[in-house]
Amino acid sequence: MKLKILFLLGMVMAIVTLHAQTTPAEKTKWFTDARFGMFIHWGLYSAAEGMWKGERLRYANNYAEWIRYRNRISKEEYGTLAKRFDWNRINPEEWVLLAKKAGMKYITITSKHHDGVALWNSKVSDYNLTKLSGTNRDVIKELAAACRKHGIKLGFYYSHWVDWDHPYGWDHNKELTGIKDEDYNKYWQEKVIPQLRELLTNYGDIAMFWFDMWLGYKQTVVKKEQLDQVVHLIRELQPNCLINSRIGLPSSDPGVDFESKGDNEFGSAYTAHPWETSGTIAHSWGYYGQENEWKSTSQLLQSLIGNVSLNGDFTLNIGPRADGSIPYEGTRRLEDMGKWLSKNGEAIYGCTGLDLRAGQHDWGRITTKTIKNKQLVYLHVYNWPLDKILRLSGILSRPEKATLITTGGRMPLRFTQSGPLTHIQLPQQAADPFVSVVVLQYPDPVKLDGEMVPESTFGGFALTASNLWEHTSGFKRVRYDGLRPTHLVMDKEGTLSWEVYIPQAGNYRVDLSYHNHSKNTIPVSVQATDQHLEQQLKPSGTIVAEPHSSYTDEFGDTSLGQLHFSKAGFYQVSFKATPGAEGPLYFNRIWISSVAK
Repeated sequence: MKLKILFLLGMVMAIVTLHAQTTPAEKTKWFTDARFGMFIHWGLYSAAEGMWKGERLRYANNYAEWIRYRNRISKEEYGTLAKRFDWNRINPEEWVLLAKKAGMKYITITSKHHDGVALWNSKVSDYNLTKLSGTNRDVIKELAAACRKHGIKLGFYYSHWVDWDHPYGWDHNKELTGIKDEDYNKYWQEKVIPQLRELLTNYGDIAMFWFDMWLGYKQTVVKKEQLDQVVHLIRELQPNCLINSRIGLPSSDPGVDFESKGDNEFGSAYTAHPWETSGTIAHSWGYYGQENEWKSTSQLLQSLIGNVSLNGDFTLNIGPRADGSIPYEGTRRLEDMGKWLSKNGEAIYGCTGLDLRAGQHDWGRITTKTIKNKQLVYLHVYNWPLDKILRLSGILSRPEKATLITTGGRMPLRFTQSGPLTHIQLPQQAADPFVSVVVLQYPDPVKLDGEMVPESTFGGFALTASNLWEHTSGFKRVRYDGLRPTHLVMDKEGTLSWEVYIPQAGNYRVDLSYHNHSKNTIPVSVQATDQHLEQQLKPSGTIVAEPHSSYTDEFGDTSLGQLHFSKAGFYQVSFKATPGAEGPLYFNRIWISSVAK
């Protein structure tokens, strides 16, 4: 009886322990701490280099890994590309070392892409890189060993929906011919499930599976039961392995651990659940010999910082050649990013963002984390202000200190604060050629005002359609289209209001940018406290954006006058327009700036 009780207690403790280990927040913590990882697109397509029989990729996206499908290459001819792989030079450990040098914390490799070719010596299908190349090498095994050796987590990309090898796998031409559900399920049971089982059992701990269905399963041939089968298999064999949303399920589904946005789709708003962007270092994912669209180091760093400021990760892709080498342009950018992270990594790893409007500061982005009950707020300065004053808006708390991260250590900075506006005095030169980081330390969790209009680098306040506090319902917001600025279409009488913090008493100029689409004047007014500024706006007309080719609505500026504020503090500023039936008013912005004494 005593042994039975001890056995039952042990079972209960095991269940409790298992439950504690698999709570979503703990399971994904390594991922949300890591923030930066490497994607590797490598397969038979790497040997084609985006060319086939003297012809470049056909059709639209110019992704080299799509060459078999887009250039209509037969399975047999495509397989001969394996002979171009130089196994004397291929060394997956070099990829791992580069990832580590770049400051990346995980690697995801295309174990099987849409071409259906497994990188490992799969017992399920002889159409794999090992067999086709006539080698005894298993790249996946070597990569897994190198990741373990160097402390990098390993994930697998696996194309489950699309497979151009299996006779019943999906390719987009089947939109024309159709496929029976039972036939597609043969592919699923004969190839997908057995190959996933191989990957889950033969290569040690797997940190994540990155699936690549960019549509919800209901828009595809895949069935919910098939996806649930995949989820169950992963949960059974590797319960701590993360699954991304591009398995084809919504991010809210219990089978999904993190959201993967579209290719090169970056965050636009703070998102509480774990998410990431997979992005290219140039244009193509697989190696493309004609590549000339390399992104700059600044652009890549800003992509990483921008995502972290919105609680996201950045998984940056490389496309090695068939000899395993990585183009110099890619290596150089990763090394530059690694140098930046070696100095400023504390502002990325383990960080998230503040609940302020995304991108509200024109000088850069903000990340944050808490260490020893102190909240650290990192200001990533993309554009070093000419007047050497960094203007921070929206934090009501007062920092204990401000410092600048430099190669020689922390430089103390002077600052002043008025309400939610903090002004930080910067030195003449930026601390970093790419992105400089200012660190603010607060004794307690910061208090925020996410509704206020932020202060511009130029010292004024731009009241726009993007930072409204309140407005009359029904106005359409039109985003910048390359010709016209983002604006609100005010097609009826209505009011727009903003929350503005005026930093000091005095007179402030009020300018309006607008387009009057009618043939008559439109009466408008601005109100703050008991003050009114009124004007009749004349019709705007058209502007020639480009000679002989492009004409568009003209947005003009007009001064509405001045407002006097008797003291510093929060104010509600309202704009009212009364357009007639002949045409709407396009509201662009109001600019409020202090009048020099």
